[in-house]
Amino acid sequence: MTIEENLKNIKANIPSHVKLVAVSKTYPSVVILKAYHTGHKIFGENRVQELVKKHEELPNDIEWHLIGHLQSNKVKYISSFVNLIHSVDSLKLLEEINKCALRSNRVIDCLLQIHIASEETKFGLSIEEATTILSSEEIKQLKNIRIKGLMGMATLTEDENQIRKEFKTLKKNFDRQAALNPQLSILSMGMSSDYKIAIEEGSNLIRVGSLIFGERHSTINSNK
Repeated sequence: MTIEENLKNIKANIPSHVKLVAVSKTYPSVVILKAYHTGHKIFGENRVQELVKKHEELPNDIEWHLIGHLQSNKVKYISSFVNLIHSVDSLKLLEEINKCALRSNRVIDCLLQIHIASEETKFGLSIEEATTILSSEEIKQLKNIRIKGLMGMATLTEDENQIRKEFKTLKKNFDRQAALNPQLSILSMGMSSDYKIAIEEGSNLIRVGSLIFGERHSTINSNK
């Protein structure tokens, strides 16, 4: 099937309130353009250097999301254009995003990444840490960021019950936090392998790559 057909099929089978991020990491710009020309304009990258390169090459009305782990010293490269950072896992990182956003005269939307998987290798805050950040005096001073919601990645497993349990846990905590923080409106859960379960459990932002673009290409190299 073509990229156009893949996008059409996925969009036809997700609720209208669910936003689709086409995960374009490792795919070259010429491939991303095929998706763009269908009218899709939301793309996600997990490496700063690759995101910067594609932002320079591709149309300027694309909504770029940074979905991978973000180091504080790389925020400056994307702060002038990134639309949503999915993977914030510390107050220190929020402070750096705020500082860079101020320099760019912007307000940057962010999601707090919550660790819900059994793998220790995945990044993320505990619910307790996220609660502390959301209720802190420090966060109130950061005028150039908006925390818009929570993000979490389930364990990479074929056990659907475990995946569903992890998503349920995040949704429960999202609802609790949203009741206290009305600005929280985004719950980002679900990728190519589990987005249908994620939607059933309350996700309103999914990240899908290989089901749209097919087999991945090697990562684009850059020294940034």
